[in-house]
Amino acid sequence: MSEMLKISLPDGSVREMPQGSTPADVAAAIGPGLAKAALAARIDGEVRDIMRPFDGDTQLALITSRDEADALELMRHDFAHVLAEAVQALWPDTQITFGPATDDGFYYDFAPSAERGPFTDEDLPVIEQKMRDIIAADKPLIREEWARDDLIAWFKKQGESFKAEWAAELPEGEPLTVYHSGNVGAGDTWLDLCRGPHLASTGKLDPKAFKLTRVSGAYWRGDQKNAMLSRIYGTGWLNKKQLDAHMHRLEEAAKRDHRKLGREMDLFHLQEEAHGSVFWHPKGYKIWRELEAYMRRRMDGADYREVKTPQLMDARQWEQSGHWGKYRENMFVIPDEVPNVDDEGPVISGDAEWMALKPMNCPAHVLVFKQGITSYRDLPLRMGEMGCCHRNEPHGALHGLMRVRQFTQDDGHIFCTENQVVEEVRKFCELASTVYRELGFESYAIKLATRPEQRFGSDADWDKAEEELRNAVREAGMATDEFGWEELEGEGAFYAPKLEWHLTDAIGRTWQVGTIQSDRVLPQRLDASYVGEDGDRHRPVMLHRAIFGSYERFIGILIEHYAGKLPLWLAPVQAVVATIVSDADAYGSDVTARLKAAGLRVESDFRNEKINYKVREHSVKKVPHLLVVGMREAEEGTVAIRTLGEQQQRFLPVDEAIAMLKAEATAPDLRPA
Repeated sequence: MSEMLKISLPDGSVREMPQGSTPADVAAAIGPGLAKAALAARIDGEVRDIMRPFDGDTQLALITSRDEADALELMRHDFAHVLAEAVQALWPDTQITFGPATDDGFYYDFAPSAERGPFTDEDLPVIEQKMRDIIAADKPLIREEWARDDLIAWFKKQGESFKAEWAAELPEGEPLTVYHSGNVGAGDTWLDLCRGPHLASTGKLDPKAFKLTRVSGAYWRGDQKNAMLSRIYGTGWLNKKQLDAHMHRLEEAAKRDHRKLGREMDLFHLQEEAHGSVFWHPKGYKIWRELEAYMRRRMDGADYREVKTPQLMDARQWEQSGHWGKYRENMFVIPDEVPNVDDEGPVISGDAEWMALKPMNCPAHVLVFKQGITSYRDLPLRMGEMGCCHRNEPHGALHGLMRVRQFTQDDGHIFCTENQVVEEVRKFCELASTVYRELGFESYAIKLATRPEQRFGSDADWDKAEEELRNAVREAGMATDEFGWEELEGEGAFYAPKLEWHLTDAIGRTWQVGTIQSDRVLPQRLDASYVGEDGDRHRPVMLHRAIFGSYERFIGILIEHYAGKLPLWLAPVQAVVATIVSDADAYGSDVTARLKAAGLRVESDFRNEKINYKVREHSVKKVPHLLVVGMREAEEGTVAIRTLGEQQQRFLPVDEAIAMLKAEATAPDLRPA
């Protein structure tokens, strides 16, 4: 074996280092600044501890805080490690289980003793302080390999039954890694079973850059038959500035929560009697109707032909399409016959056939396409449907309007020839861009999700479909950094690659909404064809597309994006006429009638309440404009307009106020160019 190792660096240089050297040694050899900044190392593409010796000649890239994604994951992993140590230092009888990094922080699951009882939010401040003590101690994080049986025996001796159970299920014959917090053999050491990697020491964490956020229950290994654990969540960042920005986003998100605003604005509610489905109130359904009318105008303008297809179809249709095998667990199925009913409920005969509520509209649209003979002259055929679908989402995954079991899509399918695909996708890109910008989303990203490992169709078809989508985005001028162009390897559907639109909202969160997929599989499986110019039958390409995704979720996104202060054309109540004194009620009624006659959605408030009380109440309900009238306004034929979010009120003649509100209340696609 050579006495020196060859370490290749990203700049193309090669450093020779002695056997036993670590990435930290390379960083120190380059300079003291890098030695201090280096957090971990990427060895031949794998992230490793900076203190772990090289195995041989290698490609090395040092990770610093500038490599934010890697650095955040490392630090969040370490924060979870420190959390577990802190809890056991405070309550030694607590057992530890798992503690991963998450998208914005970390959590750890604990099994507290019966005497201690479950953890609560009141415990978090003392745990945070103990974590800061551990960070301040700058304890080294040291990796060791243990034999599997030795580690199981050690955990059992320590009373760590959950860790012993997990270690016993790991592959035999491979050493398991543990990490010590503190010097091995010292009295202050603490260890955990962990694959790593970790930072060099706890002192690499910023003690002001984390916060424990909440406690919840969690079953061991996610199985409700197992023991209930206490899960402590935290958020962790590289520095306090990032933490403060994140906490501000959380505060803003709480204010904008569509469930909270939905109650305050009387838009909708959800309840157990229809779990996962939405009860739309008149005001909420007005938002829906305005969006639906807008989308219908946009689709009509793009030459879509609207259809309506059944909710319930025979299971054989779903078997033929491939959804029964790939998507069955997410479908609601029922027998197509119920022979009799007894006191215990329906009795189903053994020979009953099965039907399913549609989880998507595409197979039904193929059946519409197949009615009659379609010529190449009829293509492209753009078919649209405001289609109600049902998906059996897990109970715990349901979340307000954002994740439901019954939803309506602004769905569409374009049947076209091979030569028409790129042009049709380009047109859709431009249509989607117009819709998002008109609805107030100036920033969005377009991403291409490519073939998954498990899929239908040939590699040649996947190659062609993926390249068609790339070319369409290029021709639309959107395959650029400005549009956040990115390829997501392996994230396509089982039947087609897809373009995804990711909107950025007012507080910087991203939402994946619209998609278009280039599919050659479903037309083949469902035997769709058209007559070509040569007189022979050919398979169409089927483009699956949606812009909102679902009305429910998109309305939830809009509510949070605008914090309930919806554009006037979408606001369920556009104005309220409120009187200062009862003597002005007759004038208030006249103003209300004139506003309604102009097509505005207006209510009146003539209650015997102080005007400041009325202003506060209608502000909570996010009414865009409050038109205040008293005797002076009645004499002058004016209104005092208080606009939501503005400090100053305006005094306008009624006709001018109506003209102003009508212009503002016009949907964006109907405004003069």
